[in-house]
Amino acid sequence: MSPIEVSRGDSPLVLGLPHTGTDIPERCLDRLNDTGRAIADADWHIDRLYSGLIAGVTTVRTRVHRYVIDVNRDPSGASLYPGQNTTGLCPLSDFDGRPIYLPGAAPDTEEVERRRAEYHAPYHAALAAELERLKAKHGFALLYDCHSIRSLIPYLFEGTLPDFNIGTNSGATCAPAIETAVRRICEAAPGYTTVLNGRFKGGWTTRHYGRPNEGQHAIQMELAQSTYMDEAPPWEYDADRAPRLRVHLKDILKTLSDWRPR
Repeated sequence: MSPIEVSRGDSPLVLGLPHTGTDIPERCLDRLNDTGRAIADADWHIDRLYSGLIAGVTTVRTRVHRYVIDVNRDPSGASLYPGQNTTGLCPLSDFDGRPIYLPGAAPDTEEVERRRAEYHAPYHAALAAELERLKAKHGFALLYDCHSIRSLIPYLFEGTLPDFNIGTNSGATCAPAIETAVRRICEAAPGYTTVLNGRFKGGWTTRHYGRPNEGQHAIQMELAQSTYMDEAPPWEYDADRAPRLRVHLKDILKTLSDWRPR
């Protein structure tokens, strides 16, 4: 079975789903300690949260968990946030800074490269192919990179994370109208908080594919998981909170799907 799932639509909009996977191959699982085997740091239920909100979108998803390899990291291993706590291409710790591997079992350079070739490269090959397909059809394409994270993680950021965290690498990855439209929808959503290019400015995927001068736009949405689920095991989807959030996510996707460059 391919580690990559692609569902094709005809609109210019592509949803990236890099962190919803929970699969860990046995050869990787054998290296993990109990903290790693708990796979706490998934973007839980994000594929469900966005499912069916709008017709015509393309989705690209990897099935593997980010502890195997993080497909939203620079394949060179360079940090997205120099000087700040973060996790790497093949994470060695969880979001609380605790080791996830058994002593002496962390992947070496050769193993990291094997995982990059087996999982990271195919995800981005699929994502690039879909963006090119839609650019050929519409003259442009728009990537909306879907993420979520616990709202309280002192190791990664201070205080409580806002509900909507919009990332455009300080406006570099998309047309200004796209950034403005998404920000306005989020700021108008009653009961929710919003930040633009705060702690999360857009991961490697957003930065790599966001080339507005070439007709390729990208924007990242990092949701606080408290908006739609329980932030502790067993990480349950909240049937009351999630539908309220989906109303605003649908508005965002509809706006992006209808957007056209001037």
